[in-house]
Amino acid sequence: FGPTGLTTEVKSVEMHHEALPEALPGDNVGFNVKNVAVKDLKRGFVASDSKNDPAKEAAAFTSQVIIMNHPGQIGSGYAPVLDCHTSHIAVKFAELVTKIDRRSGKELEKEPKFLKNGDAGFVKMIPTKPMVVETFSEYPPLGRFAVRDMRQTVAVGVIKNVEKKDPTGAKVTKAAQKKGK
Repeated sequence: FGPTGLTTEVKSVEMHHEALPEALPGDNVGFNVKNVAVKDLKRGFVASDSKNDPAKEAAAFTSQVIIMNHPGQIGSGYAPVLDCHTSHIAVKFAELVTKIDRRSGKELEKEPKFLKNGDAGFVKMIPTKPMVVETFSEYPPLGRFAVRDMRQTVAVGVIKNVEKKDPTGAKVTKAAQKKGK
């Protein structure tokens, strides 16, 4: 489970209280895991295969953002709430990388001072708490987001690049150790 790196064994996968051999994309399922307390899991955690591209905490990420509804200008240091999959976490706009044309994607300005309504650009963001995000091209549901401030959607975007943290001190349950996960 990202972003903590918790590793365990799945005992069963269930849909409507019936066990399944596997779940496919789009299936709404529950799963039973060994030796994990409810308090160890939080909203926004991402379950993944510990051996095949496991979910990891994002240290920072670069996104293509379109400003839709902001009363003023957005500059470096702006800290709104990012809604991405089931996570709602404050992020800091660390750097406005480029301002681009919304239609063509062509670069209009390097390191702009601000972005305003109708503008699009690439922004480097840093989450204030541990969160898992992925590039939109690899995992679309984990790579699209809305930016909220003052209870309104201010901007929307997709993630282009993720700098991941390596999990330190991640918990591995006894069941996972036995299975060699």
